[in-house]
Amino acid sequence: MKSSGQKPTFPAPIYRDTILKPVFADAKRYFLEPLLEIEYAHTLMLARQEIMPAAEAVVCIRALDELNRDEIRAAEYDGSFEDLFFYLEKKLAAACGEEVAGKMHTARSRNDIDLTMYRMVLRQRLLQVFETLLALRQLLTELAWTHRSALIPGYTHNQPAQPTTLGHYLMAYIEVLQRDAERIRQSYARVNRSPLGACAITTTGFPIDRSFTMKLLGFEGLQINSYGAIAAVDYVAECCGVLAAAMLSLGRFTQDLLLWSTVEFGFLRLSDAYVQISSIMPQKRNPVPLEHVRVLASRALFEAQAVLGALHNTPFADMNDAEDDLQPLVYTAFDDAERSIRLLRGALEEAELNTDRMAAAADSNFLPVTELADTLVRSTGMSFHAAHGIVSKAVRELEGRYDVDAMTDIVVLELQGKHVLSRDIIYKALSAKNFVSVRKVPGGPAAEVLEPEIRRARETVTTDQIWLEERRRSLVEAHQILREECDELTGQSHGR
Repeated sequence: MKSSGQKPTFPAPIYRDTILKPVFADAKRYFLEPLLEIEYAHTLMLARQEIMPAAEAVVCIRALDELNRDEIRAAEYDGSFEDLFFYLEKKLAAACGEEVAGKMHTARSRNDIDLTMYRMVLRQRLLQVFETLLALRQLLTELAWTHRSALIPGYTHNQPAQPTTLGHYLMAYIEVLQRDAERIRQSYARVNRSPLGACAITTTGFPIDRSFTMKLLGFEGLQINSYGAIAAVDYVAECCGVLAAAMLSLGRFTQDLLLWSTVEFGFLRLSDAYVQISSIMPQKRNPVPLEHVRVLASRALFEAQAVLGALHNTPFADMNDAEDDLQPLVYTAFDDAERSIRLLRGALEEAELNTDRMAAAADSNFLPVTELADTLVRSTGMSFHAAHGIVSKAVRELEGRYDVDAMTDIVVLELQGKHVLSRDIIYKALSAKNFVSVRKVPGGPAAEVLEPEIRRARETVTTDQIWLEERRRSLVEAHQILREECDELTGQSHGR
């Protein structure tokens, strides 16, 4: 109900404290530099297109140069302006005069400014998480090569299944990381399109040059349709989906590492720099960093999913649901993901892998017996169904006590009078090393097929490093061009 007395003025204290004040703080943190870049680029374009007199554009550019960034970052929200954009507009008006400063806003809207800022910040986040994932991938690729022949038990349904190699296991996750990189590169290409010039939703009647501002801001293309440039949110939804997929895979890999770190497994030992002790149990070496990796990955995943949830069933139009309150959640998801990846790489870089214990486990628990069944098929011509039955009978009779000699005795007895197979062949078939060496089908663990894949993985690391360097160089060069355009314009006004 309205209260009697003084007429309410904007902003209401509650609106100020719950929305405008935190939004202003977020904007200073995330958007100050992108916003200033946009101010420069748009002003240069207006002068170039003769929409704004060059002399007035020079005044505005100099005013932008003279803004005290530290003072802006330290500013407290007092309700005398709505947001960071209007705060800067007020500063520029004081420096240039309201009439001249006001011309900077010709042929644009806060709508296209906002979407341009969001994309500029998001593309940097994509590059950062790409870089951290790439560093992890590089480390794992070298570990895969070092341990390409190290035997290890493979698991299905959390039960020991078949022997493989550590290199083969690591390559499985490395391929996931390669696909993560592909998805990030593709997302980057769609994010790095300029919406500037879309204005509110329908562009403008002024003869602006969208391609010029696109170039100055480091974009690789235009987000063409002006309505979609403002209304569509798939650019951020896609990035959050890509991030969530990467974190899901990272968490699953980390879960394996945590199991490997248990005393019962004993496959992985973190360095003293990455373990925490118990306050009461002197013997404890807790692999706590891996737990932090797991929870940070989970946080990032659910933060990314929360972004999609917040956008679901919102209107296909400009609306705040995709803007001030939401964008920081996107960046938090990327921040948590990056922390998780960096921590995992650091822990693994100093960890010890107990390959002897892995190899012993690969040669136990009946793991090689699939190859025994295959050997019976190859050596005798019997069906795999019959061979599987013989091996299964032997496993059951041993009642969980795996013994190669006993296993051989049972199989020889089962074959008696039907097929002749030497004990040496059976022994060999029950070797984890042999199990791996005969699996030469593409994608298998045998050295002949695994080693070329690891070499290829090294090449993709190099290729992705080049892509990353090119993207970053492109953004630096765009900034340099922007600065050169400013210098040229201001220099011309002095007759230089």
